[in-house]
Amino acid sequence: MNEFILIFRRDFTTKENQPSPEELQQHLQQWQNWFGGLAAQDKLARPLQKWDGQGKIVSKAKGITNGPFVEIKESIGGLIIIKAKDYDEAAEIAQGCPVLNLGGNVEIRQAM
Repeated sequence: MNEFILIFRRDFTTKENQPSPEELQQHLQQWQNWFGGLAAQDKLARPLQKWDGQGKIVSKAKGITNGPFVEIKESIGGLIIIKAKDYDEAAEIAQGCPVLNLGGNVEIRQAM
């Protein structure tokens, strides 16, 4: 069994694309149900990691700076690490991700 990182992205900056409080409550329930299903199948390796607005960027040109600060509409909302046989199974798991219901997407990377 391999581990894959699922990175959740959607538009977190455009006001008209944000869910209402009621929609958000329903959406959070979808996340809880999805995580519960993954945990029950022993597919959840590590829980959701939500970006806390903090971070650092390291580069040769600028050294260490505060960030990352989003300069695009689509930004990372969180990530999890799952267990899957291969990329196909990881993609199948990602198809159930609630971020898709809000127009977002899921990037899949194999963890090393």
